[in-house]
Amino acid sequence: MPLTPLDIHNKEFSKGFRGYDEDEVNEFLDQVIKDYEIVLREKKELEDKLNEMTDRMGHFNSLEETLHKSIVVAQEAAEEVKRNAQKEAKLIIKEAEKNSDRIVNESLSKARKIALEIEELKKQSKVFRTRFKMLIEAQLDLLNNDDWDHLLEYELDSTELKSTQEEDSFA
Repeated sequence: MPLTPLDIHNKEFSKGFRGYDEDEVNEFLDQVIKDYEIVLREKKELEDKLNEMTDRMGHFNSLEETLHKSIVVAQEAAEEVKRNAQKEAKLIIKEAEKNSDRIVNESLSKARKIALEIEELKKQSKVFRTRFKMLIEAQLDLLNNDDWDHLLEYELDSTELKSTQEEDSFA
C-alpha cells in the first residue's frame, strides 16, 4: 500500500550516536510531504479528466449507434417503398391484360398516373438521397474534425503545473 502524506509526516526515526541532524531530516520530510501531496492531487485530477473523457466517448458511441440504426431504418423504408411501387405496377399491368379491350383507355390513364407517381417517387428518392448524403457527410465531417485529435492529444500545460507548484510552495 503506498505511503500517504500523513504516513511520511508521522514517521519517527530512532536516534543514534552522532545521528543525522534532526532539523535537516524534518525539513527534508516536509518537502517530501509537499511534493507527494502535489503528485496525489495531480493524479486525482488526471483520473477525473479520464473519467470525463470516458463518459464523453460513451456518449459519442451511443450517438454513432443511433445514427447506424437510423440509417438501417431509412434503408429498409426506401426498399419497402420501392417494393410497394413495383408490386403496384405489376398488379395494374395484370389488371390491364385481363380487361385489355374494355378498359384500354382506363388502363392508359392509370398507367400515366402511376408513371407520374413513379416520377414523383424518383424525385422524392433523389431528394431523400441528397438529404441523407448531406447528413452522412455532416456526421463524417464531425468525425474528421480536429477536435477529436485535440481530445486524443490533450496534455496539461506545464506552465499551469508550475504555477500550481509555486502556489503550493508559497502556502
